[in-house]
Amino acid sequence: MDITLFSTNKEANFLQQYSNQIKINGLAAIDMQSTNQPQNSHTSTSRSSGSSEPCPAGTKWASRLLMECARAVSEKDSSKINHLLWMLNELASPYGDCEQKLASYFLQALFCKATDSGLRCYKTLTSVAEKSHSFDSARKLILKFQEVSPWTTFGHVASNGAILEALDGETKLHIIDISNTLCTQWPTLLEALATRNDETPHLKLTVVVTANIVKSVMKEIGQRMEKFARLMGVPFEINVISGLNNLGELTKEDLGVQEDEAIAVNCIGALRRIEVEERGAVIRMFQSLRPRVVTVVEEEADLFSSSVNHDFVKCFEECLRFYTLYFDMLEESFFPTSNERLMLERECSRSIVRVLGCDHHDHDDKNGGGECERRERGSQWSERLKEAFSPIGFSDDVVDDVKALLKRYRSGWGLVLPPQGEDIDQTGVYLTWKEEPVVWASIWKPSN
Repeated sequence: MDITLFSTNKEANFLQQYSNQIKINGLAAIDMQSTNQPQNSHTSTSRSSGSSEPCPAGTKWASRLLMECARAVSEKDSSKINHLLWMLNELASPYGDCEQKLASYFLQALFCKATDSGLRCYKTLTSVAEKSHSFDSARKLILKFQEVSPWTTFGHVASNGAILEALDGETKLHIIDISNTLCTQWPTLLEALATRNDETPHLKLTVVVTANIVKSVMKEIGQRMEKFARLMGVPFEINVISGLNNLGELTKEDLGVQEDEAIAVNCIGALRRIEVEERGAVIRMFQSLRPRVVTVVEEEADLFSSSVNHDFVKCFEECLRFYTLYFDMLEESFFPTSNERLMLERECSRSIVRVLGCDHHDHDDKNGGGECERRERGSQWSERLKEAFSPIGFSDDVVDDVKALLKRYRSGWGLVLPPQGEDIDQTGVYLTWKEEPVVWASIWKPSN
């Protein structure tokens, strides 16, 4: 996951107020939106359990209730929506077990969808989180997440290996980093460059920032990267491009590409943030840079197809499937009382509201809706990328590095390679959690 915004007690207070809103006047708002039929009055006291014990087998109630509510929202059945939202609000808690947490965050999105309040809620959640954004909190959270889970480090290791192989022997390197991982990928690459047998190359790193990251944070990151590069003895410069509403605004001229540079484009969790209509144009812009290699890492979920068909239930089901896996991973990776785990879950709550609670037109930056969250599966991204690029397989050395990385973590993680054979039309490698693919990594070169 991209770590860009972090939660505080203020956000917890907002969530509590939001729960109260559901109890007091939320159901009335739903009735006004759909029908004028009278509603029963409910008084509730939301259960807030401090337990985070794993859910016993046979108690997976959240998915069933949430899907039933999603169907009711899709059908605009106000009486059923009222009943199910009330039930979910009684059972849900952001501080409870895994089922209670799923119910809490998806309940929020369902309420937003039913009352057409998604964009307002998303803006408020984002604004509250931005106020607590600091380099210290970002660094600690990212390092802890990388310590307990390969969710992000998998893509770093796979991409770094591919970039180093593609640019081997070059003396002037230019890496265009389009991700929101705050440069945590690059120290290991600098170390690798410093130990090359031939002359140490000059590295220019251009970081494209589209998230709401405070400028002082990026300045601090740049200074630390420069200091580390000096320590490693690698000639280095870093440029930051910020202020973009979305990647569709990025141009070749912005990147300052020089003719004598060997270029690599690194996209980690970036393509899904591009508006669907602009994805082809951005990929063609990458092609115009004539890069030696393009690395793409994306989370494995299809939140695109159902949005095109305006199928809310199907989109909800896929979103629930993906975040159930993610929450399960967090539960088994962090201690129950971990503050970092709570921060990551809160970040998910904003994304869930973004995908499910906001209509498609709300994703327009002119409406203040921020970035798109329409994930696609690796096979879908491959179809888009093949219009301008050709896939490259990962070398045995890179695959071995990824396998070695996964051995550092708890059991449950795996690596799936594409089947061998000339007729196989599958690209990239997959990180799996409990045999379910969760992250896709791939390498591309410009088509001849």
